[in-house]
Amino acid sequence: MPFSSLGLSPALLQAVTAKAWTTPTPIQAQAIPAALQGRDVLGSAQTGSGKTAAFALPLLQALENTVPTRPRRPRALVLVPTRELAAQVAESIHSLAEGLAPSLKVTVVFGGVSINPQMLGLRSGTDIVVATPGRLIDLVEHNALNLGAVRTLVLDEADRLLDLGFSEELTRILALLPEQRQNLFFSATFPPAVTALATALLRDPVRVDVLPRNQGEPDIEQRAIAVDVSRRTQLLRHLIQQNKWSRVLVFVATKFAAEIVADKLRKANIHAEPFHGELSQGKRTQVLGDFKASRLSVVVATDVASRGIDIAQLPVVVNFDLPRSAVDYTHRVGRTGRAGERGLAVSFVSASTEAHFRLIEKRQGLALVLEQVPGFEPVQTLPPLAADAVAGQNNGGIKGLRPSKKDKLRAAAAAASGPKD
Repeated sequence: MPFSSLGLSPALLQAVTAKAWTTPTPIQAQAIPAALQGRDVLGSAQTGSGKTAAFALPLLQALENTVPTRPRRPRALVLVPTRELAAQVAESIHSLAEGLAPSLKVTVVFGGVSINPQMLGLRSGTDIVVATPGRLIDLVEHNALNLGAVRTLVLDEADRLLDLGFSEELTRILALLPEQRQNLFFSATFPPAVTALATALLRDPVRVDVLPRNQGEPDIEQRAIAVDVSRRTQLLRHLIQQNKWSRVLVFVATKFAAEIVADKLRKANIHAEPFHGELSQGKRTQVLGDFKASRLSVVVATDVASRGIDIAQLPVVVNFDLPRSAVDYTHRVGRTGRAGERGLAVSFVSASTEAHFRLIEKRQGLALVLEQVPGFEPVQTLPPLAADAVAGQNNGGIKGLRPSKKDKLRAAAAAASGPKD
């Protein structure tokens, strides 16, 4: 099925041709015709499936066929969970809109940077706003933005928007929008909160399900390696050097760990940089740009980078620290094995995290052998009482089921007061 069969305007078909896109992806083939008909769309698709174009092309065609308001107010709003995804989506929409007449203005706004330049940029008005929820509300409260003319609302990565605690902000934003509008809703997963939001928001939506398994499952080899906590950085360095990994995305639990691991890799002459939420936006943009251009070998990231960043041909992902949930595991691993490329996802598992990993494994339907790398065989084990506590909890620290601080203190005290030889 060519793009010309989807009902796109000549100008947008020309934009598609300029990008050398020949055949729409499954999400594009199903979502674009429905959206062009003005229907609400509920899309289930992973990052990297082509869903940005699936909502951007019909959104642009709708604006192409309508007269801008005077004064110029946004007629389309795209909400995303992170700064990086906001910048990426805005860039994609802008590139598709370049050949349209009259020209459309695309504005991206997000937190972590000064609000003043964004307010100045909105003074002359805009047609499309791509925003993170918090900064959007800030701009509305500063009277820099009026959402009363929005005719199309896009929620991209809706599950992550809720994961990051934007539920209250979404409720406030929805109350500011006209009731008569088109809603395009995309999410990789549909836990109860996401399903409830979709049900409340959408009117008779066209459901578009794109399951990777049915459309060519990503070719991702998943491995689990047993290693003591204290030797993880040494093992990581060994694997990078021995396997000559050219680009590696390493996930850690905290910004402190990101800084420390990246610093240790640099001392081993491996080009590495940390990537976390407390870096300036300029630094984060630089790191991602260098990584995409292969000027960096390793990025050590917190989960801020685990969704919405589309890095082509990323061969390896390493879970230095295990994710908190099975869903987060899916999102991390999904960074590799894209566009028909083979990928590798490696998880480091210590004695204290094995129960947690086994629960993730169970929820993912996996059965991985816990490997050992010669020279890095683990020697640490859990004290008997602590091991019993972990076995009894059988929750592996999964989010929402983690032991309380009191439980942890009791387990530690019991282990410390055990019999001594």
